[in-house]
Formats: sequence, structure tokens, C-alpha cells
Amino acid sequence: MLTVLRNRTYRHLFTAQVVALVGTGLATVALSLLAYDIAGDNASAVLGTALAIKMVAYVAIAPLAGAVADRIPRRALMAAMDLTRACVALTLPFVTQVWQIYLLIFLLQAASAAFTPTFQATIPEVLPAERDYTQALSLSRIAYDLESLFSPALAAGLLALVSYTWLFAGTAVGFLASAALVVSAVLPKPKPVERTGGIYAKAAFGTRLFRATPRLRALLALDLAVAAAGAIVFVNTVVLVQGHFHRPAGAVSLALGAYGAGSMLTSVTLPRLLRRLSDRAVMLPAGYALPVILAAVAVITATAPSTWSWTAILVAWAAIGAACSAVLTPGGRVIRRSAADADLPAAFAAQFSLSHGCWLLTYPLAGWLAAAAGLPVTAAVLGVIALAATAAATAAWPGLDPARLGHVHHDLPAGHPHLAAARRTEDGWRHGHDFVIDSLHGHWPGSADRARERPHWSPQADRARGSGATTPAGTTTNRRRTAR
Repeated sequence: MLTVLRNRTYRHLFTAQVVALVGTGLATVALSLLAYDIAGDNASAVLGTALAIKMVAYVAIAPLAGAVADRIPRRALMAAMDLTRACVALTLPFVTQVWQIYLLIFLLQAASAAFTPTFQATIPEVLPAERDYTQALSLSRIAYDLESLFSPALAAGLLALVSYTWLFAGTAVGFLASAALVVSAVLPKPKPVERTGGIYAKAAFGTRLFRATPRLRALLALDLAVAAAGAIVFVNTVVLVQGHFHRPAGAVSLALGAYGAGSMLTSVTLPRLLRRLSDRAVMLPAGYALPVILAAVAVITATAPSTWSWTAILVAWAAIGAACSAVLTPGGRVIRRSAADADLPAAFAAQFSLSHGCWLLTYPLAGWLAAAAGLPVTAAVLGVIALAATAAATAAWPGLDPARLGHVHHDLPAGHPHLAAARRTEDGWRHGHDFVIDSLHGHWPGSADRARERPHWSPQADRARGSGATTPAGTTTNRRRTAR
């Protein structure tokens, strides 16, 4: 897995991601403790609202950032967003009112909403080989896991020496280091986007891409399942640890670290697993595991606190982390397979926005429901949401999901370059190729079109395509489409 770090540009970007996330992890712990100091037992409601504001920033800003990504140098954009986040982090220690938390969280996450999709869209261009990109996705997931594993452990050590307000200074240092590393990287020139319309039309394209592509609709449903399970971890851990189990602040770091440990263990094993199984075969079972774990959490939190129940919660948090990682890590592969190179910024921005729209629903639900009805009811409700979302993903994502699809063009004139290998029929111009939604393909092919192209491959080849393997024709399914 580490061989991908031989690429200098990716090594700098990955290191920037790691140090920024370590700083973000410190802020996560510090913000939880700050909310508890200001609001006491209502900290869950405060955190739920603050994280909902974070999601509003993500949902509103990310599509616009994806639309202008081809107009602003990516390196300058990412470095500017890192500097903005550092400035906001240095302001957080001086917060004394709840509304101030809400305002600064919005500014901080608006910058993140511009930075993260730009970063995600750059990686496939830096690492065009499928195997390298899969390894990069696992490393990226591990970097996120560091926020839940190493950063809380570091926070626990620092809390033994200083007050939690100093953790925000560590956040600022992480963002400043990230900016320096981004500036030092030489990024590839983005491919031009051939699409009419202004910024808002470009922003809307990513959403249309998700709406029109079955596997992307399934990915969005699975994002909702992950958000349902993750919300109880990120919103309710501080109250669960200090309010229910009556443990010290350092135990919050331990619980979040258990979540990160489970996620990291899964991330390490996924590259090898994804060479044998399709993305669908990995992601859907992980999605179904989430409601089972949440049901267990509901039972545990309904009992009196004890040593065994505390241990059981740590195991449950680790299991949630493992299942969420198995859903989230292959998501980049699914997006890359479903969009042209030039459309990757819009696709990742749309995924960032839509997936965080799911968190926008579950974060306040987890906070307000815990404050009003208690943790057992909260876990049960979120488990039902996770189950329904995974069932919807199963229905939306076909079991056989080849890259190559047959379809008919009704509106292209004879002689159009795209029709070079097409044959004329009474329905129009018919051909097949690796299919994505773009300016020439506004709708997903119907079942009749796919059936007519089916003789060109076998079910075994379909399963191979789902894993990114080599097709009988000798081409890989995730190679970029240069002539559609």
C-alpha cells in the first residue's frame, strides 16, 4: 500500500491531509468539551446544532466550489482555504456564547467545503492507475481514521498538561502545515470542461449525475446509512461517556479512538479485498451491519452503567468504525467509474454536498432526540434509518453492473465523431461503450438497450468489471473514456 507514496506529488498531498486531520481531531475533542462547559447536559443539543450548521455549509458551498475549480488554480485555492481554517481555529478559544460557536463553525466548514472536493478530484489525476488510486483511497481513509485514533490520544495527553482551549492552537498548526505542503506540490493541469452554462449550471450537473446514475444513487443511500450510525458516535459520545458512564474527559478520546481503530483496521485490508470482490459486494454487507450494531447500542445504553457495558460500547464504536470504512473507502472508486475525467471535480463536489446533506439530517436528530428521549431511543431510531437506507441502496444498484452499456442516440446527426463505431437502426444510432452521464448522454440506458448489448460480454466479465479488473477485450473498466 505504501508504494503509492513514491509519487512525490501524492506524498505531499497525503501528508498535508494527515497533518490537517490531526489538527481537526484536536478541535473535535476541544469543541465537545467547550460545548459541555457552556451548555452542560444540553451539550448534545449544542453539538448537534453546531454540526448541522457545518453540514449546511458543506451542502451549500461544495457544489459552487466544484463549479469554479477549473477557473482557479487548485493549489492556490486549497492553500487559501487552509489559511482561512487556521485563522478561525485561533479564534475558537475565546468563545463564551453558544451563538459564537455556531458562527465560527460555519466559517470553518465553509472553507473545508471548498478544500475537500478539490483535493478529492485531484488525486485521480495524480494517480491515474486503478490499483494506485485504490491504495490512495485506503490511505486517505486511514488519514481520516487518525482523526479518531491518534488525535484523540494526543488530545488526552495534552489535556493532562494544559486546558482544552490550547487544543485549538494545535488545530491551527495543522492547517498551516497543510497549506505549506500543498504549495510545495506540483499539481497536474485540470482537463477542460466542455459544458455550456454558468457556475450554477455547472454546480447542478454533479447533482444530475447522481440522480441519473443507479450506482451513484445507491452510494448516496449508503451515505445516509453511514450518517445515521456516525451521528451517534460524533454527537453523543461526550454525553454518553461523561453523563451516562460518569467517566473523565480523557475517556471521550478513548471512545472516539475505538471508532478510529475499527475504521483503520478495515482500511488496511480493503485494497486486497477489492481485488477479489466488487465494490457492491463489499459496501452493501457493511451497510447492513450498521443497523445491527445500533440495535446493540440501544440495548447497552438501556442498562445500568458497568464495566462490561463500557467495554461493550467501545467494541460497538469500533464495529461502527469498521462498517463505515467499508462503505466510504470504495466510494471514490464508484465515483471515478461513473464520471469523465473533466467532470470529476463536479462529481466529487456533488458527493461531498449530498452526503453531508445526510449528516445534516442525522446530526440534529441524534442531538435533539438524545436530549429529549434518551440514548436507547436515539440508537433505535438511527438504526431504522440505516436499515431503510441500505435496503434502498440494494434496490438501486443492479447486481450485474458492467461499465460497458449499449444505448441508442436519437438526436446526433450522421457523421458525428461520437458515432464512428455506431450502427444505424430504425430506433437511431446504436452502439456500446464505457457509459457515464455527460453532455452526450443525459439518461441511463433502459433495460432493452442493455439486453441488446449483453452478448458482447459474460456475467463473469460483469463481476470483473465491478472489481475494476481487466475485461476480455484487454481494457480496464476504470480507464478514462477518451472517445464516447
